[in-house]
Amino acid sequence: MANPLQFLQQVRSETSKISWPSRREVVLTSIMVLVLTALTAIFFSLVDWGIRFGVGQLLG
Repeated sequence: MANPLQFLQQVRSETSKISWPSRREVVLTSIMVLVLTALTAIFFSLVDWGIRFGVGQLLG
């Protein structure tokens, strides 16, 4: 088990190896997530409407 000073040095060393995304990459991936979320919501809304309509036709 390493002492606290060694641990902090290792953490700093590992943190420096991280490849942080650029601002542009963060913005683009955030937009992609929002668009895909909207498309998924629309898809499931249409499926829900279709099932509701079908069940209504069968029972009504």
